[in-house]
Amino acid sequence: MMVQKQVVEALMKPEAYDEEPGGIEMVQTHISFVFLTNRFAYKVKKAVNLGFLDFTTLEKRRFYCEKELELNRRLCRDMYVEVVPINKADRIKIKGMGETVEYAVKMKRIPQEKMLNILLEQNAVDAKLMDRIAKIIAEFHSKTETNSRISEFGSLPIVETNWKENYDQTEEFIGKTISQENFELIRDKINDYMKQNAAFFEKRVMQGKVRDCHGDIHSGNIFVTNGIYIFDAIEFNDRFRYSDVASDVAFLAMDLDYKQRTALSDALIKRYVEYSRDQELTQLLPFYKCYRAYVRGKVVSFKLKDPNVRSKEKSAAMKEAKAYFKLAAAYAKTL
Repeated sequence: MMVQKQVVEALMKPEAYDEEPGGIEMVQTHISFVFLTNRFAYKVKKAVNLGFLDFTTLEKRRFYCEKELELNRRLCRDMYVEVVPINKADRIKIKGMGETVEYAVKMKRIPQEKMLNILLEQNAVDAKLMDRIAKIIAEFHSKTETNSRISEFGSLPIVETNWKENYDQTEEFIGKTISQENFELIRDKINDYMKQNAAFFEKRVMQGKVRDCHGDIHSGNIFVTNGIYIFDAIEFNDRFRYSDVASDVAFLAMDLDYKQRTALSDALIKRYVEYSRDQELTQLLPFYKCYRAYVRGKVVSFKLKDPNVRSKEKSAAMKEAKAYFKLAAAYAKTL
């Protein structure tokens, strides 16, 4: 962690780069530091173990940087450039001299104002754009890999495992970001739904609807430029990426619901169903919307424990996590 702290400090200085960076801005998530220069973005994985991911060794961070590059080129063409070493001799520098002390994923920087979540805030998103996105996701799902091993991850035992992990990892946030009442409501409704629909989950597996998906499709991971880039696919845990295609669609639909853009959410689902001819997917959407809202509530809650996150950000995270958990409870009530 001490070495990584030095890397973070070094990457805020122009001399650490192998190109003229111009202004440097650093943003962070619960699992990464992202350094934004004029032309590129460099993502460094935090040396953390959160149970569902483990980036604690340099070798693991290198491996997952390379996997991130490979997976994201499926939907992002030329946006993902390369994995770069960060070296330390007399100073810390990208592609420098001396020992490799860290790795980063180098990406082309696309203006933040082109992100779908920003466009939504500006009321600059319409059903036509949802149609384009739905078509891209449907075509992606039709081509992405599936096999017997991947299919297992859509089976009920694995889906139950995912939910149990959610409950275990959110118990400490009961009374903080999720109420005891909503925690129990969601758990009971979800458990009942899985018991009553075991045969349907099995049918989806048999139909090849469980695939190597994206795993993290929401409006903050979509750029709309001359083309559409759906980036930041989950590389750190196959279990979160191998899923029923309904789970991928449900994430963006839930995100649009969360932002009170229900008409856009409905348009996305309608067009996806038309492109994919997967009418039965709609039966699973409330279940997977609930799952996606719950996971977002959990992930945002993790910020409350992160020593790198400032108190003002933690206050915003508290409010955001509460809203996601309330949305998850609303979906659960419809099951």
